[in-house]
Formats: sequence, C-alpha cells, structure tokens
Amino acid sequence: MAGMNLRDVALEVARILEDVGKHAYQDQLNPRDMASMMVLGDPNQSDSAFGDKLVRFIENRLTYINTFQGFWRNRPENCNIGDRFWCVGNIDGAINFNRDMAEWTLTVSLFEFNDQGSARPVLGVVHAPALGLTYLAAKGQGAIRIRKTPNGEKREKITPSTTSTLHGSVVCYGMSYIPGESKRALDVVSSLEEECPADIKRIGPASLDLCKVADGTYDAYFEPHLHRWDIPGVSAGAVVVKEAQGHVRQWNGDSIHWRRENDVIASNGLINKELQNYLR
Repeated sequence: MAGMNLRDVALEVARILEDVGKHAYQDQLNPRDMASMMVLGDPNQSDSAFGDKLVRFIENRLTYINTFQGFWRNRPENCNIGDRFWCVGNIDGAINFNRDMAEWTLTVSLFEFNDQGSARPVLGVVHAPALGLTYLAAKGQGAIRIRKTPNGEKREKITPSTTSTLHGSVVCYGMSYIPGESKRALDVVSSLEEECPADIKRIGPASLDLCKVADGTYDAYFEPHLHRWDIPGVSAGAVVVKEAQGHVRQWNGDSIHWRRENDVIASNGLINKELQNYLR
C-alpha cells in the first residue's frame, strides 16, 4: 500500500477505526462497574488496559498500510523533512464513554515534517462508533463525512456553515476536567450570552466538536487548556476543519503548537474574529 495517495490512506484508516469501533462500542454496551472503569478515581480516564489495547491494535493495523517513520509518541528529537508519524488516540470523550453516552470517538492523524522542519498533521480520521459517523480528510483532498443510514452508507463532502455573525449562531465549547482550568471557558460563555447566540452547547469530545464545525452543525467551537494528551484528537479534527475550508487556530491567532498545551478556536471562518474578541 506504499504507493497510495493520502485520500486512499485516509479511507483505509477509516475502515480500521470502524472495525475497532465495533468492538469498543460492544464493550460500552456491556454492563460495567463504574468504579473499576476509573483510573485512580479520575472520571475522565477510561480503563487504561482497555484503552492501551485499542491503541496497540490500531497501531498494528496501521503498519499494514504504511509504517512511515513510526509513531508520534516515539518520534526522535531530530526529524527530517518529509518524515511522517502516525498519531493514535485513546478514546476521546472517556467520560461520555463511561457514562454510556454516544459522543466519543477513536482518532488517527498523520504528522509530516515540512521544509521548515515543523510538524503538521496532513491526514485526520475521526470515528464515532455509537453515532455511526466517520469524518476523514487529507491535505489538499477536502473533507468527507460517512454516515450509516437505514439505506446504507452515505458519503458526502462537507463544508462549514455560512453564518456571518455571532448573533443567531450556534457555538460549542469544551472545558477541562482539571479543577481551576474550567473557569476560563465558563467566563467566555457568560460574556457570550450578551451577544445572543442561538445556542451554546457543551457536549464534546474535542475531536467531534471540531468535526461538527467542519460540517456546519456548529458555527464555532472553543476550548482552553487542551493538553498534550489531547493532541491525537485535536490534530485529527483540525485536519477535517481545514480541509472543509474552516478556520482553526489558537485563541491568540497563532497556529496550534503540536508539542504543548493549546487554547483552540475553530469556526466557519466568518465569525472567528468576532468570537476572538470574547476569548481575549
């Protein structure tokens, strides 16, 4: 499969995540002891053995597509132009998974080092097994949503909304489960109420919220304190947003930094400047 273009690679990744997602979804449906699903009492972390098993299985399957230079978590300190690394996430939306909610995802992205020696995600796949939804995108290839319907699988090109002002928009936000980190998000929500968006939603996870900006479900999404462990989900979702012709940056307007914590804003590209006034 070494000669495949990125779009074909993304489709193969989607098939892997759909296959693995069936097993993960079946696990979610099985009766479980909530206490045993939490790691050291942390409700945001699903059973580490189960999550690690999922990641290892996905990583193994990815090597049959292309090994590239390995995996993002094991990348060397110095990389060469053109090097590519798979980035595989654990369950994004672990609280939702643990609480039998449908909004959780499996994610894969592919990072590539450009001629400036900077790594950027060039492929992203976000699969939500319980929703029957898959989003995929590859650099220069656009973004696609795959939906399971009563009449079979439906593939469609996605684009963001055309809402031009915050007034009447639908905005989604996320916030950290770590004490003290949620205040910034809640302060923005409080100030946004004066602008009268049609609705402000809090559902998550980050990867799915980003994809719902890409397909026009939300006009914008923002979240502070997305940590390094959020990189797999955020990078996969960010590729989908960008390839759908949406806008994704840090709150201060800078590009997302893929080695550290970020405050992320994504929008249809029409209301991001107006929304950024509240993020400051």
